[in-house]
Amino acid sequence: MNGPFSWRNWLTWFQDWQYFLQGFGRTLWISFLGLFFTLLIGVAVGLVLCGKSRALKRLCKAYMSFFQNTPLVIQVFIYYNMLPKLGIMMGTVTIGVVSLALYTGAYAADIVASAIRAVPLGQMEAAQSQGFSYMQSMMRVVLPQAVKVGLPPMTNQAVNLIKNSSVMAVVAGGELMYCTDSWSGNNLIYGPAFVMTGILYLIICLPTSMLARHLEKRSLKDA
Repeated sequence: MNGPFSWRNWLTWFQDWQYFLQGFGRTLWISFLGLFFTLLIGVAVGLVLCGKSRALKRLCKAYMSFFQNTPLVIQVFIYYNMLPKLGIMMGTVTIGVVSLALYTGAYAADIVASAIRAVPLGQMEAAQSQGFSYMQSMMRVVLPQAVKVGLPPMTNQAVNLIKNSSVMAVVAGGELMYCTDSWSGNNLIYGPAFVMTGILYLIICLPTSMLARHLEKRSLKDA
C-alpha cells in the first residue's frame, strides 16, 4: 500500500512511539495542573459572583469577559512573547498551565455561580440562623449541594481543557500535538502520526465525556 498510510510509514511511527508517549505524558501533566487551578479559580470567582461586593463582581465579570471572548491561542502568544519583555519569565509548561487555567476558569466560574444559585435560598438562611458565617454556610452547606449540579458541566470543561492543551504546540510546549507536528515535519510522514495522536486524545477525552454524561443522567434522576 502506497500513500500517506503505507506500511513503511506505520512502521516508522511505531519505531518512534516512545517520543509520542513523552508528549502524551506532558499533555496529561499540563492538563492535570490546569484543571486543578481551573477549579480554584472557578470556585473563587463563582463565590464572588454570588456575593454582595459590586466592585469585586465587576472585576470578576471583566476577567470572564476578556478570557471568554478572546482566542486561547492569542492569550498563549501574549504570555510567551510579551511577558518576557516585562521581566516575567515562565517556562512552556507554566505557560500552558496558566493559560489553560485562566481561560477555562472563566467558564468554570459561570458553572459554579449557576450551581450555587440553583441551591434553594432557604439553605443559606437556615445555616446562618444556626450561627454560621457567610463563608461557613457556603463551604459547609451550599457548596456540597452545588457540587451535584455543577459536576456534569465541569467535567465537560475538563474535556475541553485537555483538547485545548494542543494549542501549546504553537510555542513548542512539548506536549502531544507539538511532538506530532515536529515528528511528522522531520519525517514527512503525516497520516500515522495524526491518526495515532487522535487516538491518544480519544483515550483521555472519551472516558471523561462518558463520565460527564453519567453524572448528568444521575443528577436528573436525583432532581
